[in-house]
Amino acid sequence: MTEKRRVIIGAGKTEYPGWIATQEDELNLLKESDWLRHFQPDSIDCLLAEHIWEHMSFEEGIFAAENCYRFLKSGGYVRCAVPDAFFRNEWYQNLVQVGGPGPVNHPAVTHQIVYNYKQLQEVFERAGFVIDLLEYCDENGAFHYKYWNEGEGMIHRSFRFDTRNRKGILMMVSIILDAKKI
Repeated sequence: MTEKRRVIIGAGKTEYPGWIATQEDELNLLKESDWLRHFQPDSIDCLLAEHIWEHMSFEEGIFAAENCYRFLKSGGYVRCAVPDAFFRNEWYQNLVQVGGPGPVNHPAVTHQIVYNYKQLQEVFERAGFVIDLLEYCDENGAFHYKYWNEGEGMIHRSFRFDTRNRKGILMMVSIILDAKKI
């Protein structure tokens, strides 16, 4: 049996056994040359992107999703998580807003969009993916959750794994979806 090729996009300090950790300077989602330097089309089983897509415009997000589609094997998927525009929590929305809350070294300073689940779903559908929503808030602020296996792509800023969520009180959520290449 061949070992699966699983890639963490924009990994930062995140490392998981059996996963290839990449940084933006070596695998920029928008640069085909970066992709081709490391991978062949239809060669990746899984891509993991935790809080990456909000750093691109909506149009760039579609282009990045198209690149992911090209390099994933049939049956492969992108597990993607981004901040949730429909989460009703003023502290959270201030933290994740476009341009960030300040200071200039805050990670959110380069946020270009805060997605709702429909927008994020559209980004990946336009690239040809079939979407499985795992966690998100709807237009009324209600949180929706579908069990997902963290061994298939761990998302720390999630209902189960973010330690800021305690005793049934949500403080940190993400839209989490699997975008599958059929």
